[in-house]
Amino acid sequence: MGAGVSTSAAENDEVGTFSLSSPQATTFDDVPENCISSLMMSFDPQEICTLARVNKAFHRASSADFVWESKLPSNYQLLLKKVLGQHTDLSSITKKEIYAKLCTPNFFDHGTKEIWLDRCSAQVCLFISSKAFKITGIDDRRYWNYVPTEESRFKSVAYLQQMWWVEVIGELEFEFPKGNYSVFFKLQLGKPTKRLGRRVCNLDQVHGWDIKPVRFQLSTSDGQSSLSQCYLRGPGEWAHYHVGDFAVEKPNEPTNIKFSLAQIDCTHTKGGLCIDGVVICPKDFSERLKQI
Repeated sequence: MGAGVSTSAAENDEVGTFSLSSPQATTFDDVPENCISSLMMSFDPQEICTLARVNKAFHRASSADFVWESKLPSNYQLLLKKVLGQHTDLSSITKKEIYAKLCTPNFFDHGTKEIWLDRCSAQVCLFISSKAFKITGIDDRRYWNYVPTEESRFKSVAYLQQMWWVEVIGELEFEFPKGNYSVFFKLQLGKPTKRLGRRVCNLDQVHGWDIKPVRFQLSTSDGQSSLSQCYLRGPGEWAHYHVGDFAVEKPNEPTNIKFSLAQIDCTHTKGGLCIDGVVICPKDFSERLKQI
């Protein structure tokens, strides 16, 4: 029978020596970084951050400017200058740093507005404080006042004690990326406070909201508009009331938006209403509003 071949026997063969060992294996470290970076452009930001932990080559590739620029909205330079100031030198900031900065809540317009990017999709979200609104009677302490609270991102909310004519109007001019957006008022029936360190909502002044519905209205500078009505429900809990939707077809051009809340039936008084502000977010984000 034929003799078996072994590596140890073959090492001293008269003809010569040979080795059955395989050539050195190729690893991820051998892949060019620009190839890895190009591949990362097809992943979302959270996946890129996960891949960056694979090894040093992936970590370096994940920081490439062109990777993160592909994830930023088309108007990111306008957003950054609105947040950091018009004279900011963007050339000294990496695209990854820009993305990280814009994904955190950033105040602008004297602290009455807040903007951030959704970390997963990089879509633009805005929150406008009640202090940026035109509120009928806001300067008369018999009707309205601002109540400090940790429940608001702006640390205070507009609170209505009692009034016959309730009208709140807001306006914003902004360069939105292309997409569909929704507008919501964030409201609560009841005055927020704390007692012995625990959250308490005083409902003593809540009245009049179950008699007639509140009217919500939205209009844009390019002719879009919507009108809706609903009753305010659920005292003691913050709720988002849909004002309307609008579409942006021409990105990075200023869009003027006007929105309002009104209950002007003077047959009865209304009271006990808190207004935190208005949220403007991508239309498909409605399920995430509880986090805002």
